[in-house]
Amino acid sequence: MEEIIARFATPPVEGHGWPTILLRLSMAILLGGLIGWEREAKQKHAGLRTHVMIALAACLFALITLGMMLSPLADDDSIRKDPIRLIEAVTAGVAFLAAGTIFTRGGDVKGLTTGAGMWLAGSVGVACGLGYLGLATLATILALVVLVIFKRIERRTIPDED
Repeated sequence: MEEIIARFATPPVEGHGWPTILLRLSMAILLGGLIGWEREAKQKHAGLRTHVMIALAACLFALITLGMMLSPLADDDSIRKDPIRLIEAVTAGVAFLAAGTIFTRGGDVKGLTTGAGMWLAGSVGVACGLGYLGLATLATILALVVLVIFKRIERRTIPDED
């Protein structure tokens, strides 16, 4: 029983303690939430919870990949290590979800920005999981600038076609 408890308590990523893992997962939730909050405020279909779940899942995938790469089991030359596959898998999964938010009606395309936000939430989650917290934070701030300030600029400079 002690062995089971010890195994459960051991951090899953070699050289990264539970506080580091908790910080990375928490940052993914926070930053994904900021992107999702903006979409939620605009009453879009994929909002706060969706973006948080995407960022959290992407972060978890990154942590799992990192754990596998740093594991002593990965020292075996017969095991192929390719961390780029993580990014490809997250991109493909989020693209599938994002495609569901995009639709057309009478020649008008809706949901592209929300889909792009979901894609960004995935990349922010991967960045958090790999420890690039500053990069993830900067990308989130810039995304909010684009989503909030650029929308205001569009309203003032681009006339309605209605």
